[in-house]
Amino acid sequence: MAPNDSAETNGEATGTVVGRRKAARYIVPVAVAGVAAATIGLVPALASSGDPELPKITAQELIEKIAASDEEQLSGTVKVSTDLGIPSLGGLADSFAQGATGTDKGNGASSAAPEAKLMELASGTHTLRVAADGPDKQRLSILGEASEYSIVHNGDDVWAYDSKSNEAYHAQAEQSDRAAGKAKEHKAPGGVPATPKELAEEALAAAGDTTSVTVDGTAQVAGRDAYQLLIKPKQSGSTIGSIRVAVDAENGVPLKFTLSPSSGGKAAIDAGFTKVDFDKPDASSFAFTPPKGAKVTEAEELQAEAEKNAKADKVPEDLAALEDFKGLNVIGEGWNAVAVIDTPGGEGLAGLPTEGSGSGDVPEGAMQFLDALGDKVTGDFGSGTVFKTRLVNALVTDDGKVYVGAVTKDALVKAANTAK
Repeated sequence: MAPNDSAETNGEATGTVVGRRKAARYIVPVAVAGVAAATIGLVPALASSGDPELPKITAQELIEKIAASDEEQLSGTVKVSTDLGIPSLGGLADSFAQGATGTDKGNGASSAAPEAKLMELASGTHTLRVAADGPDKQRLSILGEASEYSIVHNGDDVWAYDSKSNEAYHAQAEQSDRAAGKAKEHKAPGGVPATPKELAEEALAAAGDTTSVTVDGTAQVAGRDAYQLLIKPKQSGSTIGSIRVAVDAENGVPLKFTLSPSSGGKAAIDAGFTKVDFDKPDASSFAFTPPKGAKVTEAEELQAEAEKNAKADKVPEDLAALEDFKGLNVIGEGWNAVAVIDTPGGEGLAGLPTEGSGSGDVPEGAMQFLDALGDKVTGDFGSGTVFKTRLVNALVTDDGKVYVGAVTKDALVKAANTAK
């Protein structure tokens, strides 16, 4: 192993390269339950086949190498492992997606819609195939035992296809995003980070002066030599123990991303290539035509159906408003930042309508899921329930406030007490 410089940086050094320090360090959930799915990460750690000897490099230089990487073409196989300490979301994914959009199978929802399928990546282990050819062509396929789910972005079109149900979903790519250069981040179709590069960019964008960034040795991933960048919070109270990113020594592309919780044990998010090729993918990778007999649903149809249901009070306006939080009040900074949200009607979880109640469409299964995760707590703020995962926790108070962040239960209670 080469004796790499383990140079610690502060937020100023990191921010000069990444320039996105205001990126969220947590993701606010829809109806609280979304905290689990929102921490989707892709691709597990791969067994190292030896630590290569590489020239010395500082943390700052390695961050600059990531930022300067201009690889726009790649293909490969990625393995995803996510362990947030929650039950599998497979059976509830459709329910959460339908609750958020106001649709169900009887109202024209498609099993191929990304909102439902990508949520399944929030737990378990998955094998993916990925390909990219510039900002306008990407493909992500989730491989099942006897089925495959694919999302294909090619120019103005985004297609998704579920071979198990023989259903397809079609949407128009956002012209404004491509014009603004956002597609150059190589986000997978559907908006979910699909490669270690995307996950690494999110982590570096969130780094500030509360963060230690060092080079911690070398590794070999998918047959390629890599440096290991280690990102750790300096503060106590975070559920995140460390983030390790294996960076291709030649081209600066992150090859593996591993997020370990402060509580110990196996990684919460472990993402890495098993195979990777930086040559131009074949054009056929981005061609898609719905198979004969496939049911095709247009995104515009789902949107129209959701708006129709909202007007019919199937999705209350205050619940629908949870989809777009703006001007959040944030307590604390860095890794200990906690967002404060007012729940609809100020009634806490008790005020959320459930199926069969006559006032809303939050699935009963989702509510049972929440109840199973909860711990009752009290403090100067009053009383409430903490919903815990290994990564993102949320405190819902009885007077209708939600405190959410990648912090421990004690840190949430402290934040709630501080707010009072």
